[in-house]
Amino acid sequence: MKIELIVSGSCPFCLEAEKVWRAAAADHGFEFSVVDIIQPEGAALTQRLNLQTVPALLIGGKLRAVGVQSPEEALTLLLPARQEAHDRMQQMGVAFSPDNRWFILAAQAYLMLAGLGLLMNGSFLSDNAARPAFMHLFTLGFMLFMIYGLASHMLPRFTGNPIREGVWPWLQMGLAHCGVIGYAAGYLAGRHTLIVVGAVLTWLSLAIFAFRVWPVLWPEKA
Repeated sequence: MKIELIVSGSCPFCLEAEKVWRAAAADHGFEFSVVDIIQPEGAALTQRLNLQTVPALLIGGKLRAVGVQSPEEALTLLLPARQEAHDRMQQMGVAFSPDNRWFILAAQAYLMLAGLGLLMNGSFLSDNAARPAFMHLFTLGFMLFMIYGLASHMLPRFTGNPIREGVWPWLQMGLAHCGVIGYAAGYLAGRHTLIVVGAVLTWLSLAIFAFRVWPVLWPEKA
């Protein structure tokens, strides 16, 4: 969670407030920034919050206090924010969502199919036409789907930021399935067009995954 201190260059108490909150943020693992009211961002915040005095304190984008706080008062103000961040991280990633469960199940299915190719004719080690097909069932099928499922499940727990849900994971999954099948079928049938289509669909699936996971990787904005 982010702590922002709105200050002014002409404020005689702002340096003291900055010292208190910089230390508090460092002690408790919060992101901290100082915003001057003459900066565009500071002017916009001042207008939006209708601030009449500085220093002003924002925690998670919400106005929490004005004036200079003691270290003890800073800790009191941080306790609810710490609890909120803790609760959010505990709730995220505890149980598999339906889409993540299907990603993991699909990964296991592709692993079995890839292993079947090895058992049938040693395709992983030979140079026959089936080898690339079964290799892609392993890399794009098993490995990619496992990454999709586990990353979507675990990453939000580390940052406390939610991953994009709704229709996106299902679209990502559908494109990935079509991409893997297109790759494998193209190599087995010797159809270059199918291979290219599979590559494009897989790339689109990766792009959607990047779009979904992007907000997880960065701190919340005010």
